[in-house]
Amino acid sequence: MELPRVHQPVMVTEVLEALAVKPDGIYLDGTVGSGGHARAIASRLRTGMLIGLDCDPNALEVARVQLQEFADRVTLVHANFAQLDRVLDELNIRSVDGILLDLGVSLTQLDTAERGLSFRLEGPLDMRLDPTQELTAADLVNSLAEHELIKIFRDYGEERWAARIAKNIVRERRAHPIETTIDLVKIIERSIPAAVRYRSRIHPATRVFQALRIAVNNELENLQTALTVGLERLAPGGRLVVISFHSLEDRIVKRFFREQLKASRAEQIWGPVRPSSEECAQNPRARSAKLRALLRA
Repeated sequence: MELPRVHQPVMVTEVLEALAVKPDGIYLDGTVGSGGHARAIASRLRTGMLIGLDCDPNALEVARVQLQEFADRVTLVHANFAQLDRVLDELNIRSVDGILLDLGVSLTQLDTAERGLSFRLEGPLDMRLDPTQELTAADLVNSLAEHELIKIFRDYGEERWAARIAKNIVRERRAHPIETTIDLVKIIERSIPAAVRYRSRIHPATRVFQALRIAVNNELENLQTALTVGLERLAPGGRLVVISFHSLEDRIVKRFFREQLKASRAEQIWGPVRPSSEECAQNPRARSAKLRALLRA
């Protein structure tokens, strides 16, 4: 039995430098997860406040334990970072001094078979980051038209074999519903030529699983909303720090930053910054991370 991997926050030192945390400042961590970055930020606060959001209530419970010594300066809320406008309004906070968006999926979520996020583990075809929402990956796989599946796999996974995979999914579900992660993995493997599978450095299901997770959780649209609203809720001189892990989300961040610079609404002060070779050796997941930071004018 595999032991669960310990999730390590990425580029903690760089995040603190990019945010330039002030002891009396107000900060928002839009993806608090298990509390790694939040703990580092909260430890630098004295009279300030940290608001931690996460769409996963299980992650919030872990964060609550990890951050209990800072309970006097930390407020945790079950919400997607796209809802930060509403959260700040409900807390009667007009503006914040810094916002952090760490876009990575935690190892805790990946290693929980019941979440259906990993092609390595057998579990229900779920993929919801927020288990209270209704739509699951099984709903998409078993109900979308073939051309809609192709679009998801191409747009969100940049999957070369999207058409073959979608065709085989539709054929398979006519016989019985596709309900587990392994059911889907087998279909994907049959759809990709053996020579291609053997040459690839990544698992053949990587791109399709990424695409479905993005679609189920509306990740790219939520990111665009969080960036737009987040910049508006920053105080003048406030900082927006984003850590991305794949090209689709990084493209959105890079384009948004460029638009704000062009409109003179902000200036880019960091990025892209990559983790050090030492950090990548200790935490291989950090290798794909890119940090960008924006200062509101």
